[in-house]
Amino acid sequence: MARLWGWVAGFGRFWYDFIIGDDWTVAAAVLIGLIGTGILNANHVVSWWLMPIVVVVITGVSVQRTSAGR
Repeated sequence: MARLWGWVAGFGRFWYDFIIGDDWTVAAAVLIGLIGTGILNANHVVSWWLMPIVVVVITGVSVQRTSAGR
């Protein structure tokens, strides 16, 4: 049983590190962008443009924040 729980915990840690990684704000921005895209799509608004904008903006913010810390 302990081996099973160890596997489950390792699986959860892997996905946390893979999705969240070093910067949780990027993961939060992508989640908000996906939710916004879903809401726009549900209201019959063309929403393909939202995620590329979110990705470009959050990448710039993340790079600026990282370089400012050096």
